[in-house]
Amino acid sequence: MDFKIAGRSIGPSYLPYIIAEISANHNGDIVAARKIIEEAKKAGADAIKLQTYRADTITMKSSKSDFMIEDGLWAGQSLYELYERAYTPWEWHEELFEFAKEQGITLFSSPFDNTAVDLLEDLNAPAYKIASFEAIDIPLIRYTAGTGKPMIISTGMADDEEIAEAISAARNGGCKELAILHCVSGYPAPAEDYNLRTIPDMIERFDLITGLSDHTQDNTTAIVGVALGASIIEKHVTLDRNGGGPDDSFSLEPSELSQLCTDAAIAWKSMGRVDYGRKSSELGNVKFRRSLYAVQDIAKGEAFTPDNVRSIRPGYGLAPKHLDVVLQGKALKDIEAGSALTWDLVKRKL
Repeated sequence: MDFKIAGRSIGPSYLPYIIAEISANHNGDIVAARKIIEEAKKAGADAIKLQTYRADTITMKSSKSDFMIEDGLWAGQSLYELYERAYTPWEWHEELFEFAKEQGITLFSSPFDNTAVDLLEDLNAPAYKIASFEAIDIPLIRYTAGTGKPMIISTGMADDEEIAEAISAARNGGCKELAILHCVSGYPAPAEDYNLRTIPDMIERFDLITGLSDHTQDNTTAIVGVALGASIIEKHVTLDRNGGGPDDSFSLEPSELSQLCTDAAIAWKSMGRVDYGRKSSELGNVKFRRSLYAVQDIAKGEAFTPDNVRSIRPGYGLAPKHLDVVLQGKALKDIEAGSALTWDLVKRKL
């Protein structure tokens, strides 16, 4: 399951790969787009992701009911109006790719039609993300796979059969490095919709690097996702959640992205491996475990009793599990109160 983007290895053996999704959060201002890239780099994200479409490549201009948004964040708008407002102008792409390179952060995009793939290929995009709504667009997946670049497919709204079809299309199209993201396509999505136990099932079922595209409003779901095996975390990022943009309300601000990067790394490190051995941070505390001590002066030949021997801290004496044996024995020599019991002090009952 080898998977790399721009030389960065991604998978269970590596720190989670954090993708900061700009989406429409530039609010039509390229300066804001550049600032988000800059802030994402400062926060510790591995990559920035754009969306590459125009209103007329993703939908058509129509006010028929099929094309109107009836509820949610964008209620009352037509699809064309939403995408005309939200898209990232194609003439910005080259500048943003160059700026990301200057900042030292990887930038790639989600193409929404073949012409978008062509544009991104001209800019030497290092990878491609197929958005959840396009996970059923088998021709687009095949065309994108034909670039030979690493691909990530988001699976919001897709059932297991549709996910399998998308994976097959990518493989048949020529994609060698493929990852999938568990996703809920709600904006925002409630945490209880995520059913994160799906992540380990996806890993086993599809045998691919698996991550999480998280549309909840904080980082808890993402951190739990890491603990359940997510190797990639994607979150929308904005400069100001109250900025009024189409996606601002369910996006992270820079300080929250920074916390995500920190906490995801801690969560991954804490998972470690199966290990019942003593840990390095415990070594200095072993001496403070309980053990058997003489709590009264005991004369040579005197029997051990619950009154003169107890299991107490620290841990320099015999393990407490030996108490029953000790209490059946006698002292081999005089023992001063406060002495750790060792076998050379105990005459055992035959």
